Amino acid sequence: MRNVKAAVALAVLALAGCTSTSTDNPPLGQSSVTTTTTTGSTSAPTTLSSTGEPQPTAPPPQTTPAPLEGGPTEVPAAQIDGSTLPDIYEKKASTSADGRTVQVLGLAGGCKTASAEVTAQSGDQVLITLVTTYYPPPTGVLCTQELRSVPLNVTLDAPLGSRRIVLEAREEAA
Repeated sequence: MRNVKAAVALAVLALAGCTSTSTDNPPLGQSSVTTTTTTGSTSAPTTLSSTGEPQPTAPPPQTTPAPLEGGPTEVPAAQIDGSTLPDIYEKKASTSADGRTVQVLGLAGGCKTASAEVTAQSGDQVLITLVTTYYPPPTGVLCTQELRSVPLNVTLDAPLGSRRIVLEAREEAA
């Protein structure tokens, strides 16, 4: 009989969690959010913030650059300085046939997107910054933590030639 009472209590608790309106208890310093879902309706769930603050949006989709014109030419490893990059980054680069477009590998995934920018150019080296941008998820949504290498193209003022590529990384929040 005791097992039956326990099973009934668990069933009642499980059914109590199946309501269509819920109020989350936010962490200290954040406003509460109420989400209401109407069954049988074609509209999406509505999220309202009691403070009127906009909710974070999903990151923009990660774009893939066009293939390098004339096919990629791998830059020799001795010509790439990735000494300041964390180990998770691949220290590789390729150039287009004319040498002005350089393709490097950034990190993206979950709530993060990748981009690259030419930070400085001189007669003997090119500094390329790999930027990982974090987009905070909406309240109650979790981000996956996987990161993957994604190709990123940058355009140089002049062909790379024998100039050294120096890679650095930066993280920022959207």
